[in-house]
Amino acid sequence: MLIFNEEEIRKYVDINQEAIKVVEGAFTDLETKEVEMPPIIHVNIPENNGEVDVKTAYIPGHDMFALKVASGFFNNYELGLPSASGLMLLISAKTGQPKALLQDNGYLTDVRTAAAGAVAAKYMAKETIRTAGVIGAGAQARYQLKALRQVRDFNHVIVYGPTEKRVLEFKEELEEALDITVEIANSPEQVVRNSEIVITTTPAKEPVIKAEWLHPGLHITAMGSDAKQKQELEAEILTKADLFVCDVKAQCIALGELRSAVEEGLIAPEENIIELGQLTAGKTSGRMDDDAITIADLTGTGAQDTAIALYAFEKLTAHQAK
Repeated sequence: MLIFNEEEIRKYVDINQEAIKVVEGAFTDLETKEVEMPPIIHVNIPENNGEVDVKTAYIPGHDMFALKVASGFFNNYELGLPSASGLMLLISAKTGQPKALLQDNGYLTDVRTAAAGAVAAKYMAKETIRTAGVIGAGAQARYQLKALRQVRDFNHVIVYGPTEKRVLEFKEELEEALDITVEIANSPEQVVRNSEIVITTTPAKEPVIKAEWLHPGLHITAMGSDAKQKQELEAEILTKADLFVCDVKAQCIALGELRSAVEEGLIAPEENIIELGQLTAGKTSGRMDDDAITIADLTGTGAQDTAIALYAFEKLTAHQAK
């Protein structure tokens, strides 16, 4: 079995057009192929503000599939540690034998999650935007904006986060990395009302965005709600959207923003909900005009994990062969 560490993986896998295309392909596969993707295994560790997810999917046509373990421990910044960690195991789809261990410490999850946000923005955000907003100032907030820059040419960011030190570090890093101006907001409301696209990257258990803050032309990508106890958007927001899209309907009803809207009786579970793969496969249209309000509910899929793991494996083994 081949083993690759985080340093090697970071050297050959980055947030770029190629990685975004790989993740976009995974969404299309979910729509066009008989992908085997079981429900997520989710373990809460409340006393340490932590969680562990196990995700997997087999995409027909590939020789391997990924089994991914990802953790999020949201007090880790107090220990000087990243909140996210994990690894991916590639298993032969022919023999069931483990073929490669990607000890990425959550990096590939960060890349594929950011890429998924970029895919949603590609189809759902206005073509021309000046200001992007982000609620949350951790690693994923940074990755999201770096990925967004691959599909939209913004020059101004408004960020809100509860920890001053992290927000200041975010501002310094992003201004240098993207050559943009970063404005620190005093509240989530300031971010939403003054941005054309807003990305939420928090582990919030109560809404951080209210329906009354929405405005024409706004796109929101909600990334943080991926467990039953989480919620970043008021449920009413989903009913006010001109276009609401989720990554996988069944998963979002169980874990995403869609869950709260269904529980409150605002959306019926049998209602026809558009999945992102329908947009990437060309089966339905994304944003129709610049005044539309659009919402993407992304919970993260095992298909994305298999796609990014296979991509990383291809990059790493191609280098070894040289």
